Amino acid sequence: MVRPTTLTAVAATLLAQVTRATYGLDTVYDASNFFQEFNHFNQPDPTQGFVEYVDQPTAQAAGLSGIRNGTIYMGVDSTTHNPPNGRRSIRVESQKTFTKGLFIADIAHMPSNACGVWPAFWMYGPNWPTSGEIDIIEGVNTQTKNSITLHTQNKCQMSGFSALASTFVVSEECNTVTGCGQQTGDNQNYGDGFNAIGGGVYAMEWTDWRISIWYFPRSKIPNDIISGSPQPLTWGEPSGSFSSGQTCDIESAFRDHKIVFDTTFCGVWAGEVWASNSECSAHGPSCKDYVAANPQDFAEAFWSINSLKVYKAQFL
Repeated sequence: MVRPTTLTAVAATLLAQVTRATYGLDTVYDASNFFQEFNHFNQPDPTQGFVEYVDQPTAQAAGLSGIRNGTIYMGVDSTTHNPPNGRRSIRVESQKTFTKGLFIADIAHMPSNACGVWPAFWMYGPNWPTSGEIDIIEGVNTQTKNSITLHTQNKCQMSGFSALASTFVVSEECNTVTGCGQQTGDNQNYGDGFNAIGGGVYAMEWTDWRISIWYFPRSKIPNDIISGSPQPLTWGEPSGSFSSGQTCDIESAFRDHKIVFDTTFCGVWAGEVWASNSECSAHGPSCKDYVAANPQDFAEAFWSINSLKVYKAQFL
């Protein structure tokens, strides 16, 4: 049995570590190395999307991935009518894996709000969902606000940790099909609203006791991020945050994650909610049929990324 005084001492130690922690740069991905450090995934889509993920030579030859105007570009096929194997697209995964850290992505453009589209910036560990999944940016169809979600294997209930008042908790149980999610309230942090203001920065801090995600529009990126000396304690409330609950702790549920960017179509989310979206269902009863027949509607379904930086905690 652990005595209360011991618990107090442990809590004090953790608090002291948080307040004394700084972050040092560990890894940088940008136009100089991104496509050397990320692999193009070209297997069937695990989410059953109407998509054909292509390998790097195919993607580059088709102009679907590469460096454009100094930024990392990843798009989709927006010219082919009725592609037999799904609409061609990109999914990339980092060769390096990470456990904990501060992940800062400077994104200039993300896939726009369009019926059938399902883009995501996320992380996952081996033997999914044994090692967890963290969805930093995700949404479907004409959704205008970002969804932040965690997925775990065993019973795992997370509690919120002082997120913005405009964010609401969708679910606290992470081992369900939909995971434990938080819906943000900012219509400039996702899709068309994000792109209209030139994008911005997403930052995800992953520690042993919590996972928090911030969004900063281009005009409000903190100076400490710009200078390369990020200090999350100065950023105010995050857009979404999860802390360990009574049935689960972050340290044991999440480890060895690859970083992923992808854009799929329809599948087990965008396709499943198609009928409940009046704007999309007005195009017909089938998400797949619409995506197949209207390639021009996906010209803006691309990622343009300036950089992705990973920092590791350093305790004084």
